[in-house]
Amino acid sequence: MSNASIELKTDEDVVRFNIGNQIAKGGSQKKGKKISKRVKISRKAKLNELRFFRLKAKKKMNSPNPEVRIRYKLEKAKRKEEWLIETLRKYDVPKAPKETYDPEILTEEERFYLKRTGEKKKNYVPVGRRGVFGGVVLNMHLHWKKHETVKVICKPCKPGQVHQYAEELARLSKGIVIDIKPNNTIIFYRGKNYVRPDVMSPPDTLSKAKALEKYKYEQSLEHTSQFIEKLENELEEYHKHLARYKKEKENAQKEVDFNI
Repeated sequence: MSNASIELKTDEDVVRFNIGNQIAKGGSQKKGKKISKRVKISRKAKLNELRFFRLKAKKKMNSPNPEVRIRYKLEKAKRKEEWLIETLRKYDVPKAPKETYDPEILTEEERFYLKRTGEKKKNYVPVGRRGVFGGVVLNMHLHWKKHETVKVICKPCKPGQVHQYAEELARLSKGIVIDIKPNNTIIFYRGKNYVRPDVMSPPDTLSKAKALEKYKYEQSLEHTSQFIEKLENELEEYHKHLARYKKEKENAQKEVDFNI
């Protein structure tokens, strides 16, 4: 009640009380909300701030102390790594709920026949640096329009990555993995009761452009992680060198004292 005020009004012999905001001297009521003004920074102040940070970074880069230079590079690389991880989270597509379908059971003879048939045919779907995206599944369905099997060739492919591609493509296309070759080639079978879906490119996949952007960020993250590891090793070697130099200096001082 300290900030409130009581006002007495007498209109037409009727007494009215008004309990509200504090009344100013001029009779006008003060509003409770305060408008916060945004402080604008001039262009010159921004340039001076940027110049200060540049000079500070240049001073660290040209420092005669190797530890200062290594630590500056390490901090910068770690900041970049955190930014890349946050950026890559934007490209995580939520997986669609798993559909219930009866997986077809193939005999050994059928598998052998489909394997030989898939090896002989020249039709294939490439999986390049973009990885698995909607266009790959679309091409598989287009091949299955005229062929029972299709080859998926993964290039470039890291060790063990071909099995991840096979599992992901089998989930998205509802196909059956017949064989995985040592040269990173996967043979898929469309199934006996294959029905081409209305939407051949699954909605829970990235587009071609987005997949390329994700690949670039992943490559940058990989190189940054390797650079961080290299800098940490350099810093460790420098500390070992300092300890070794300090020990040699102490031993030399002891020898001088002993001779005296």
